[in-house]
Formats: sequence, C-alpha cells, structure tokens
Amino acid sequence: MKKITLLLIVLLSISCKQQQKKELVLPSSEQEKTSITDAKGFSIEKSGDITIIKITSPWPNAKTAFTYALIPKEKLAYTTLNKDAYDAIIAVPVERVIATSTTHIPVLEALGATNTLVGFPNTNFISSVATRERIDHGFIKELGTNEAINSEIAISLQPELVVGFGINNQNKAYETLKRSNIPIVYNGDWTEETPLGKAEWIKFFAPFYKQEKKADSIFKSIKNNYNDAKLLAKKAKKQPTVLSGGLYKDVWYVAGGKSWMAQFLADAKANYLWKNDTATGSLSLSIESVLEKGIQANFWLNPSMHTSYKELVSANEHYQQFDAFKNKKIYSHTNTIGSTGGLLFYELGPNRPDLVLKDFIHIFHPELLPNYSPFFFKPLK
Repeated sequence: MKKITLLLIVLLSISCKQQQKKELVLPSSEQEKTSITDAKGFSIEKSGDITIIKITSPWPNAKTAFTYALIPKEKLAYTTLNKDAYDAIIAVPVERVIATSTTHIPVLEALGATNTLVGFPNTNFISSVATRERIDHGFIKELGTNEAINSEIAISLQPELVVGFGINNQNKAYETLKRSNIPIVYNGDWTEETPLGKAEWIKFFAPFYKQEKKADSIFKSIKNNYNDAKLLAKKAKKQPTVLSGGLYKDVWYVAGGKSWMAQFLADAKANYLWKNDTATGSLSLSIESVLEKGIQANFWLNPSMHTSYKELVSANEHYQQFDAFKNKKIYSHTNTIGSTGGLLFYELGPNRPDLVLKDFIHIFHPELLPNYSPFFFKPLK
C-alpha cells in the first residue's frame, strides 16, 4: 500500500512539472517591431509576451549595445529566459523608479507615471511644478550626483528600475546597484541629432509602464505639430542670419552645423552662420573668428549662461561690437527657470521640439505667429 501511495505521489509530481513546463512563456520566433521613425539610438521588438529593447547609442561613439527584456509581472513566474543574453530583465509595469536626467521627468509626467519616481540625483535641477511638489512632500529622495549616486539611499528605496545615462560605462554607483540586483537601463535620448529623434524616446519609456499606445499617440501629436510649424516657417519672406553661443574662459562654443540646434534653425528658416559645418556637437572657436563671421548677424542665441546685457558687458566688453547686441536682438533660455533654478529648456525642450520651433519662428518671423508667447527663448534682460 505504501508503495502504491509513493508511486501516486511521484506520478502526480511529474504531472505537475509537465503542466508547469507547458505554461512557460518563452520568446516567440515571430517578432513584431515597434515603429521608430526618427530616433536612431534604440529599437523595440515584441516577442510573444516579451518586449526586447536594444540601445545602440547609450552615449556618443559607443561601441557597446545594451539589450533589455521586459516581462509582464503576471507572466514572470512562468517565464524562463537566458539571463546571459540580456543586460537586464525587468518585470513590468514598474512601480518604483529612479531617474537620472531631467529629460526623463516630462516623459514620466506625459505617461502618467510621475508617482513611480522615488529618487533623483540633483533634484534642484528639476523645474516641473508637479514633480517639484512631490519632491517637497518627500516622495522623491535626493541622491547626490549622477556620477556619484548615494548607493545606500538608492538601494533603500527598493527601485525596480534605474534609468541611467552616462558619457561612458564607467559609473561605479551603477555597478554597486547592479550587484544589489537593481536593473540599470541606459537612456541615450541626448545623443540624438534631430529634434524629433530626441522626442521619440518617449517610446523607450512606454513599455516599462505598458503605455505603448499612449506614447505613440503623444509622439504622433508632437511630430504633427512640429511639421505644421515647419511648413508655416516656409512662408517667411526673409531668412535672418543667426549667431550662437558665447565665451567660456577664452573659448567661444557654437553649435555645429549638423547639431540638434542647427536643425531647429534650418526648420525655422533662419540662416545659421555655421550651417555648412559637419560637427554634430559644438565647435570651439576664438572670439576673433566669431567676430569676423558674426558681427553683422541679425540675431544672437544663448550667449553662454548670461541673462542680461549688463552681464554680457561685464563678462567681455567685445560683446558690444556685435550688431545683435546693439539692436537688442539677443535671445536665451536662461531666464526660463524653475523655482530652484533649474533651466526648463534642458528638461522639457528635448521632449517638446514643437514648442522650441515655434519659439524660433516667433523670434525670426514674428509676422507668422503674431500672438504667440515664447515658451523657452525670451529676450535678454
């Protein structure tokens, strides 16, 4: 009798294991790609219940790609994956997140996920009123700096995900968090070279919250608004010349001809003086060369971090030689700040290129948007 009972137990055990194996959800051979039209640094594929996100541009000139697997929480117990094939495996939707760049804030708000943010480095840089309120109430903890995140506080917050960014893969704090089994995913929105490319990274965030349809709708609206503004700019009868940047110590930094900013200026139908340059970042120039090329420019954008004409003169008297200075045609985003001094442009601008473009159209061609109130770029004081 005991032998029969033991046999039944063994058979039942085998039956349960076979049934459990049948319930395992493995990546399907049929993959469905998410449409990414403007961003170059990431891709998303659906493989059965699994979402695979691949980051090919976590930082400029990266030689390493990162691959992440996202599994629905309700399927996690029945899913097996080869852990060695992925840089992180994350159960979704996530409910506790640490973000590390202010550009992440507007995306979380747009997806209705602000309440999932539990930690952030340098919270004073955040300008959003809604997120600042959560900081003030203690829902979002200060973590120090991105290069040296307070690992103890970060681990104590029990995040399900850290959305990181870096100029390379040398971040000791991230490595510490990984050893504590906290997934790190790299966001490379800042490496994109076009306005719409940066904005499309909302689709990167969406799968972590199961909000893919919402992200698609938001990006589609932003893209349509941007393209409508671009068409409006084509009606302009003049194409004013534009100078950018300012001195830092003895070097004048201007936006490269293939940069994000240069693309805005081209779409706003402005004649950017360095448009023929091939740099995607910034150029390092002498004040003499900038004077020679830009002294008669109609407009001047972002003279370093200065907020007034008085500050410009105090910094360098040679600034007064530019026509844009004489004619009070200098515009900057430095006067649009949050309650703790964070610059709203660096936070929201990459996510809302349609607003940036409209700012420039209003500045360069006020007749096309006569009743428009600039959002980021305003006259220097």
